[in-house]
Amino acid sequence: MALSETTIATLVLLSVTLSFPCFLYGAWIMIDTEHVTWSVLVYHLKFIVTGLALTTIPLLFWMLPRLISQLNGFAAIHAFLGLQAYAMLAFGFTGIVRVFRAKYEHDLYHDYDEDVMLDEIGSDRLQFFRRRIRIGVFGYVFFWILAYLVGVARYLLKYWIV
Repeated sequence: MALSETTIATLVLLSVTLSFPCFLYGAWIMIDTEHVTWSVLVYHLKFIVTGLALTTIPLLFWMLPRLISQLNGFAAIHAFLGLQAYAMLAFGFTGIVRVFRAKYEHDLYHDYDEDVMLDEIGSDRLQFFRRRIRIGVFGYVFFWILAYLVGVARYLLKYWIV
């Protein structure tokens, strides 16, 4: 028995909606933690990766294949905002890689030393990369919310307000 398009759209909406609490809790873990150890980082990543999977899997397997056939103004705006969100995520990821590498090379995930300031290790540009993470994460969330709202409006217009 094949699922109807409305059922699949509802499941996609539910999946993407469930990703947001994962993002919020993952962010809260990092904000609330004074010393980011390896176990804290892994715990944080469990929620972030889950949120990304809940958003990206429907995007790749349901939204993108249908985009060209549905390309109208709303779909174009939704796709543009979603693309901006992933671009900001990629931008932030370039900083995440540098900070992760610096902390890993100085064993600050396993042997946390309060006297070692993050700015003192690795590259002298580490503060720049930390700002890049913040900009990327903020930008991702900002564009994700906009894309989500446009997606919800598209869903309501197409499947409920016929």
